[in-house]
Amino acid sequence: MTPRHFLEVDDLSPRELLDVLDYSEKSVSHFLTGRGVAMIFEKPSLRTRNSTEMAVVQLGGHPVYIQNDEITLDVRECTEDAIRVLQGYYSIICARVFKHQQLERMAAVADVPIVNLLSDEGHPAQALADLLTIRQCLGDVAGLQMTWVGDFSNVAFSLGLGLAMLGASTVYSCPNGYGPTEQSLDRIRRAATGTATVGVDPHPSSAVVGSHIVSTDAWYSMGQEAEKEVRKRAFEGFRVDASMMTGALPGAIFLHCLPAHRGEEVTDEVIDSAQSKVFPQAHNRMHTMRGLFAWFHAQGSIPRNAEVAP
Repeated sequence: MTPRHFLEVDDLSPRELLDVLDYSEKSVSHFLTGRGVAMIFEKPSLRTRNSTEMAVVQLGGHPVYIQNDEITLDVRECTEDAIRVLQGYYSIICARVFKHQQLERMAAVADVPIVNLLSDEGHPAQALADLLTIRQCLGDVAGLQMTWVGDFSNVAFSLGLGLAMLGASTVYSCPNGYGPTEQSLDRIRRAATGTATVGVDPHPSSAVVGSHIVSTDAWYSMGQEAEKEVRKRAFEGFRVDASMMTGALPGAIFLHCLPAHRGEEVTDEVIDSAQSKVFPQAHNRMHTMRGLFAWFHAQGSIPRNAEVAP
């Protein structure tokens, strides 16, 4: 059977996306007993590594963390050969990479599921946790509206895509030069169901009006430290503070994928408020990864590792 891969949220259909969220809240089955899950990390992480490892452990499997300097893809050997080797040991291969093309190359040769743990283009694993958090806090996702304030990051794209698939709308409020491309907007529009829309409003104070969710991300992330001062100047006026949150609907929630640069993209008053769901959101990284693996299992996409020599 051809394996299913998860390189971006729209690798799933809207129904399959809901199924993954449903599996995330179901009781745990040890279907990974005797199986391994490889986790290739070109970039380090707190939430991604720990949530993925514990999801595998909860399912009875054995996670193996592989640092970049242990394999140095395309230096010691090409990416394709490394994946052909690893798939003989592991039932799922997860990767956190700099370039999305690496994931596409992995998926092209893999006989086991490839899971995107972050790339320069998207962060669908984070989007799953965000969607589950939204559903837990606000109920049915269809018909909701999110305002994304700040940098159009990989998370901003994947989350907007997932919301559109489930019938929710997104307004992106970003500084000039840091917003979504037309290509990104077109992909989100093509994925939309129901009454979902996607739009752009460069003024955060008006963008948040009518929103059920306000979300943001760091103004500069790993690999962008040299741009820190330039970005801080560009993002003046895009800090999520208490005043901005009052413009959203009563009962609106605040999300942030973390790590947060407190005092920059968000104030302490907001991130520590009752509206903030950032820590349940972080904890849901584990539950949704478990749900994704459970969905793979239900699809018959997870082979057993070779237990005896052929």
